[in-house]
Amino acid sequence: MIEKPVALVTGGAKGIGAACCRALVAEGFHVGIHYHQSAERAQQLLDELKDGFLIQADLSDIEQIDAMIGKIKDTAGRIDVLINNAGHSVNADIISMKVEQFDAQRSLTRGIWYLTKRILRQFMIRNSAGRIINISSVVGHTGNAGQIPYTMEKAALDAFTKSLARELKGRNILVNSVAPGFIDTEMTRELPQELKDKATEEILLGRIGRPEEVAEVVAFLAKKGSYINGSIIHINGGLYGG
Repeated sequence: MIEKPVALVTGGAKGIGAACCRALVAEGFHVGIHYHQSAERAQQLLDELKDGFLIQADLSDIEQIDAMIGKIKDTAGRIDVLINNAGHSVNADIISMKVEQFDAQRSLTRGIWYLTKRILRQFMIRNSAGRIINISSVVGHTGNAGQIPYTMEKAALDAFTKSLARELKGRNILVNSVAPGFIDTEMTRELPQELKDKATEEILLGRIGRPEEVAEVVAFLAKKGSYINGSIIHINGGLYGG
């Protein structure tokens, strides 16, 4: 069993997830880098960090999550911090979106719920300690045209945070959300420049954020923040005040 604290970051191979992995290793964590399809990126990150392990699973598949828990038990023996970062966005307006696309989005919400349930039962409740940090989004509060299932998922994550914190009252397990705004990731880089310029105009700081700026808050909640529970922390440069 690993002696140092262990953090699991879902969707940890790139973007905000990778930044969280780097920040957590810097804070002394042994980090589990979860990925679904980005095997090469995950391996590159592990080679860079030199302190962690890889874990592959499709979080929409309950059986794969069960297998994932078994691998974590064998590899690390514990999870002290769970970062629910993995995300999936299906972009289409309500008229053109197919039911199958909607279901693909919502199956991830179920997977996040189930993974958290298993991590709690297998590790955190037994140890009477833990931190759960859900990466939601500003669009869960503002809405966003063409992303209804995605915005529903992110809003659900914040509701999940508030409800789970109440369910875990007295167990020494803290549950919080971090809600990023417009962050420089591969997903946002693919947006039309006109759209990016318009979004930037609405940010009080006048620029989009960096993944590292989200990760430093996640690392704070993972290591410190002992009196923060059931909260949604917005990181958006003044785009939305919460």
